[in-house]
Amino acid sequence: MSDVGFVYDPIFLRHETGAHPENGGRMTATMALLDESGLLAKLRRIDARAATPDELALVHDARYVAAVRRVADEGGGWADPDTLITPASYDVAAHVVGGTLNALDAVMRGDVASAYCLVRPPGHHATPVQAMGFCLFNHVAVAAAHARAKHGIERVAVVDFDVHHGNGTQDAFWDDAGVLYVSTHEYPFYPGTGAATEVGEGAGRGYTVNIPMPHGSGDAEHRRAFEEIVVPALYRYRPQLILVSAGFDAHFADDIAMQQLSVDGYGALVSMLKRAADELCGGRIVAAQEGGYHLTALPWCMRRTVELLRGDEATPDPLGAVETPEPAGFDEMLARVKQIHALHPNT
Repeated sequence: MSDVGFVYDPIFLRHETGAHPENGGRMTATMALLDESGLLAKLRRIDARAATPDELALVHDARYVAAVRRVADEGGGWADPDTLITPASYDVAAHVVGGTLNALDAVMRGDVASAYCLVRPPGHHATPVQAMGFCLFNHVAVAAAHARAKHGIERVAVVDFDVHHGNGTQDAFWDDAGVLYVSTHEYPFYPGTGAATEVGEGAGRGYTVNIPMPHGSGDAEHRRAFEEIVVPALYRYRPQLILVSAGFDAHFADDIAMQQLSVDGYGALVSMLKRAADELCGGRIVAAQEGGYHLTALPWCMRRTVELLRGDEATPDPLGAVETPEPAGFDEMLARVKQIHALHPNT
């Protein structure tokens, strides 16, 4: 079995959003399942801490960081119709980033083989200058920049399987060949970005790989997207570290979107990423929570992910799967992405 680091802190509950879909119940439900299963006791706990303004500024404009703090200090407010800043939100979001950085550092030191960060609020919609889509600071993007600045990593891959496109992460590395950003996401859907033709520009051209999944895509379609695009892109890039924006809101039970993945389906994707990490970068993989709002599906998807990272036998999926026909346009989309990026299996 492999040691897996685990970040969680009760401070994440202090970002109090009431009946908003992104609420503290996501954390408490997941922690309860991990504890009841005995899995929590097998994980190597890693403390969260507040990221410094300089660390946040690896991705975010310093004026934006200061503005989030100012709004929080003044009592909070809405950054956009979906995204609430509460009086505690700056401190909470800074701990999300700092906890993710601690996990990355632990993996890079070899203290643990891999790590999972159970954190909130999520981050992948936060651009360098804007909060949106429930997100304040982009923890995975900052982690990618931190890996390069502190650990001398030249090639970081970010794989994002949240149901929504991670426009903030894409923006952060749009013209940067040092980060490969690969995303599966429902399309067209919020936030409106993530077309197959969005590939980066300048030095970063070709290092953004978007896989816009049609509405109703299920286990089979996501598995094919990984087998035919995600994994070949990783093997061609040969990252020294893989970061995962782990959004479980594409589960069929999650009504925030229209995708049809199951716990087993997510497990298949995680298994492919772990195998790639083992073969390409010494198993160095850090996953950090993004979306996932169904309070049964989210905990089970997260549990499955950690079991696979540890090398445990997977606990049977209690939610099952749904049979779905292949959505219209899927084969054409897959062929187009492969053509745009000249991707073939095992390239």
